[in-house]
Amino acid sequence: MKVVIAAAGTAGHINPGIAIANEIKNRQKDSEIIFIGTTRGLENDLVPKAGYKLKTIEAYGLSKKLSIENIKKLYKTYKGIKQAKNIIKEYKPDIVIGTGGYICGAVVMAAKKYKIPVILHESNAFPGKAVKLLAPKVDTILVSFEEAKERIKKAKNIVYTGTPVKIRKKEYGINEKSNIIKNLGLNEIKPIVLIFGGSQGAQKINEAIIGIIKSKMNRQYQIVWATGPKQYDIVKAELQESNISINNIPNIKIIPYIYNMEEVMNISDVIVARSGAMTITEISNLGKPSILIPLPNVSENHQMYNAKVLEKVGAAIIIENEKLTDTNLNDSIEKIIIDKNKMLEMGKKALSISTENVEEKIYKEIQKLC
Repeated sequence: MKVVIAAAGTAGHINPGIAIANEIKNRQKDSEIIFIGTTRGLENDLVPKAGYKLKTIEAYGLSKKLSIENIKKLYKTYKGIKQAKNIIKEYKPDIVIGTGGYICGAVVMAAKKYKIPVILHESNAFPGKAVKLLAPKVDTILVSFEEAKERIKKAKNIVYTGTPVKIRKKEYGINEKSNIIKNLGLNEIKPIVLIFGGSQGAQKINEAIIGIIKSKMNRQYQIVWATGPKQYDIVKAELQESNISINNIPNIKIIPYIYNMEEVMNISDVIVARSGAMTITEISNLGKPSILIPLPNVSENHQMYNAKVLEKVGAAIIIENEKLTDTNLNDSIEKIIIDKNKMLEMGKKALSISTENVEEKIYKEIQKLC
C-alpha cells in the first residue's frame, strides 16, 4: 500500500498521522508512506524522528480579512496546490489521509485531480474549517467524538473512530507504582495532582500554580507540574523572589517537561490541563477526573467544545482561562480530592467515553477505500 499523509503545524495534527502510519506499517510491512507538510511546523521534527519521509509545500491558513498579507498567503497556497499535485503525480499513492489543518486543502485538491481516495481525520469535537470545507469532496471523515458528526454537513461518509494516542491505562503493581512516586520525590499518602499546559506550557495556568505554592494552599494534595521548557526559568525566578527554591518545595515536583508522561498520568489522581483533543482522549482512556482550562482564541473555540465532552458526563470541571485564579483552581482541586467516592465516580465517567481499538477501526476504513 502506498500512502500519503497530510499533517502540519501542531502535535495535535501530526501525532495522529504518525499513529495511523505506524498502524499501517504494523499490518503491512511493505507499505510505503510519506508525509506532506510545510517548512514551518512541528512536522519537521516529529515526522523524521518517527522514521518517515517528509515532503514540504507552501500552505497557509487564510482569514476572511482582505489584506496584502492575506493575498500573499493565498498566492503561496495556490502555488502549494501545484506542488502537492506534483508529489501526488510522482508518488501515485493508493490513498491520501489528512489529519487536520490548512495543509489538507492543497493535498486533498491534488488527490481529487488524480482520483485518489481521501480520508480526513478530525480530532476535535468542533471540527476545523478545513474539514468542514472539504467534507463534500472527500470519501470518508473519521471523527474522535460523536458530537463532531452533527457539525459536519454534506459529508459522504462519517465514521466515529476516536483519536489514536500513545498513552494507555496501566495497572501498576504496588512496588512499581511506589517507585514511580518516589522517583518524583513524592509520598504515597496524599493525592497527586498532575498539572501541564501542553508541550510549551501555559502562562495563565502557571501563574495560578505559583499563587498556590506561595500561599501554601496545597496542604491536602501533592503536585507534579510541567511548566513547559520555555517557562521553567521564568517560574524559577518568580518563586526565588519569594525565597522559594524550585527544587526544594515539600510535596511538589516542578519540571520543564515530563518525558515519562504515561507513567505519571497513570499514577496521578487528578489532572489539570488545557483541553486539546489528544489530552481529552488520554484523560478518558485513563479514567481520570480532570480540571480543564480551555485555551482561548483558538479556531472555532474548539478546546471549549472538547472540554464539554468530559464535563457533560460529569468527569471534569471547566474553568475559563480569563476566570482562572489560584483560589478557584485550589477550590476545584479540593472539591474533587476531599471526596474519594466523587473522585472515583468522575474517573469512571471519564472512562465511559473512551474508545477502544482506535487504530484498528481507522485501518479498516483505509482498507475499504483501497
